[in-house]
Amino acid sequence: WIDGGTHSSEIVNHQAEFELVYQMVSRTDREVMRFLDDVILLTLVTNPDGMNIVADWYMGDPQNRNPWRLPELFHKYIGGDTNRDHYMSNQPETEHINRVLYREWFPQIVFNQHQTGPQGTVMFLPPFRDPFNYDYDPLVIQGVEVVSAAIQNRYLAEGKAGAGSRSMAGFSTWWEGCLRCGTYFHNAIGLLTEINGSPTPMEITFVPGTQLPKTDYPMPIAPQEWHFRQAIEYIQSANLATLDVASKYREDLLYNRYLMGRNSIDRGGRDNWTFTPDRIAAVEAAIERDGAEMEPIATGGSGRDRGYPRQYYEDVLLDPDYKDARGYIIPSDQPDFLTATKFVNVLIKSGIFIHRATEAFEVSGTNYPQGSYVVKAAQAFRPHVRSMFEPQDHPDDYAYEGGPPTPPYDAAGWTLAYQMGVEFDKVFEGFDGPFELIDGFAQVGTGSVANPGASGFLLSHQVNDAFIAVNRLLSAGEQVNWLTSPIEVGGEVYPVGTMYVAAAEGTVARLNTLASEVGLDFVGVDTQPSGRALRLQPVRIGLWDRYGGSRTSGWTRWLLEQFEFPFEVVYPQRLDAGNLIDQFDVLIFESGAISPELDRAGNVRAQADQPDPESIPAEYRERLGAITSDVTIPQLRRFMNSGGTVIGIGSSASLGYHARLPIRDALVDRRTGRPLQMEQYWAPGSVHQMRVDNTNPLAYGMPERLDVYFNRNPVFRLTPTRAVRRVGWFDSGQTLRSGWALGEQYHENGVTVIDADIGGGKLFLFTPLINFRGQPHASFKLLFNGIYYGGAEEVSF
Repeated sequence: WIDGGTHSSEIVNHQAEFELVYQMVSRTDREVMRFLDDVILLTLVTNPDGMNIVADWYMGDPQNRNPWRLPELFHKYIGGDTNRDHYMSNQPETEHINRVLYREWFPQIVFNQHQTGPQGTVMFLPPFRDPFNYDYDPLVIQGVEVVSAAIQNRYLAEGKAGAGSRSMAGFSTWWEGCLRCGTYFHNAIGLLTEINGSPTPMEITFVPGTQLPKTDYPMPIAPQEWHFRQAIEYIQSANLATLDVASKYREDLLYNRYLMGRNSIDRGGRDNWTFTPDRIAAVEAAIERDGAEMEPIATGGSGRDRGYPRQYYEDVLLDPDYKDARGYIIPSDQPDFLTATKFVNVLIKSGIFIHRATEAFEVSGTNYPQGSYVVKAAQAFRPHVRSMFEPQDHPDDYAYEGGPPTPPYDAAGWTLAYQMGVEFDKVFEGFDGPFELIDGFAQVGTGSVANPGASGFLLSHQVNDAFIAVNRLLSAGEQVNWLTSPIEVGGEVYPVGTMYVAAAEGTVARLNTLASEVGLDFVGVDTQPSGRALRLQPVRIGLWDRYGGSRTSGWTRWLLEQFEFPFEVVYPQRLDAGNLIDQFDVLIFESGAISPELDRAGNVRAQADQPDPESIPAEYRERLGAITSDVTIPQLRRFMNSGGTVIGIGSSASLGYHARLPIRDALVDRRTGRPLQMEQYWAPGSVHQMRVDNTNPLAYGMPERLDVYFNRNPVFRLTPTRAVRRVGWFDSGQTLRSGWALGEQYHENGVTVIDADIGGGKLFLFTPLINFRGQPHASFKLLFNGIYYGGAEEVSF
């Protein structure tokens, strides 16, 4: 598999793929004919729609337009995050790529081509820097070394200078979300190149340090003008070198792929231990506690024949309490089984075999109901299974001892079962039961409308898809309420926040449709609940975006569409024009929209990205502008004072400062009050756990403890008032669930979710990335609740 164009603005690669196809069908030399005899080549442009967007923009004015500075995202929703979706498969592109890679063709080598390369060089190519992930087979990383060495060797033989690896860029093999990264967890060799090149001639700049050769950069290149044709030739050499390896070593590659799958099945079917940094730390602590010293292993050996007693390996590293799971069971009676089914289908999209229980069963003393899902570890793609269920333990990675941490390539922790809030049990011994293999995708089945002649119907707030029902019902003029106290029906207690739909003409027909299409269950009640409730109102949602497009806003746009929320995209000029309360009920500002400090011109970077209006087509000019403190922020205050709701996510939670809430930064040195340095605090993208006040409507339907995705986001100290309430917070100094964090103690008692009254309106702040890349289903309800809570009317039954 060789692809280009995942990032459509990286145009060297998708143009190179067309030439590669032409060469393969037209050349008749001995080398190419050998390739055609020995190798099946799949090659494609992975986002052709985006390539058309880039080409149309650039070719409209080639002398003056930069293909990297587009007026819109090159993907309808997520732009460059098309290469961040590969274990989730949210977008059609990634779903179908994964279908080819892991369910149909199973290529042994996957070559994913990007740009740009490091300054002063032509390109980055593998091998990659450490760390590599502990879950996948070591044959993977060695295969990357072999193919990469062949590419570099061909470059050197052809006199193509300027290609470097490892220390030349920050790419590692730890994370699983990108196209080439996912292959490691599926027993395939994944390659990445990053090349410099543009249809407009560019410069290989002079960077003194790149003029010295070293092991991972053996042939420096002189600074020079660099042409598109040269970049294409470099890519073709890399393509041919990869095909050459595939041809010459095809039997080894095929056998190693088989062997890695067999190894995974074997490890998943017996007692096995995966060693991670925390386990190594445990054995080192045991050695230190016992005062053990290194001792000679055998008499007559050299001083190098020394080590610690083997008992530490056997007693600590092979502690039975830390052995790997043989499988995972997802009970069908969990509160949001619809989301658990979505999780199972995400696994299936990446080639995982899932079983369903055809009847109730018992494993290790626990009873499970019919319909529960079973994921066994003894399968070829076991590394991917573990990556989705088990916490990642990213090693401490510092530039030097005592120095700052080295940022990971992307996420340090991502355990999807945690992010999606899926309840599951691990099984540590061999087990079986009345299980059937799911053919195709898991189906949620038809929901039910119990007691259809009732005066009203209850719907669980714990189910994310309940918001599809809310949106459809409100659109049809139905009455939807959130109960503010528990209700008991038929001996079952429904918690605070349970939704109540009053029966009217056509209500039951609509509920039957929702039960059939979505799988929701409605429970009819013969008498109207007593007490107080929040009656929901239809909402007009404005979602912030900017010129050039925001990926975070695009992900929110995609998410709102999946759950059928009505909304429109709004740009800074429209916000600045005022009268917002006449147009919207809710305004959503995604991470990246608002910074803690804004000057008259707005965010410095955003302002620098603004082109001259006369240089762009008229259709894009209304998207120009930035959020500013002297114009936009006062309009947002007027909007809230008039009854509007504003939501700030991630970095945009800094709206709290502009609204003059009683908050301050929690991530400061407690002695000096200055922002923490990286050596003191470092929290790259990982899964953390926070406490939630689920009696507040903002957190209705949520558990008391919630796993959230957190990536160097704000944390506040809050002085609560009647008008400003803490809804989510870190209740300890050990919040990490999966990934990497330094200085977690600064999290303790830090506030992450705030509900504030501003005049007649609301301001909701969420510092974690509660809808990050469409992955953390467990925290979606914070956004969904926020959309409706602000405008809800308090009523009494």
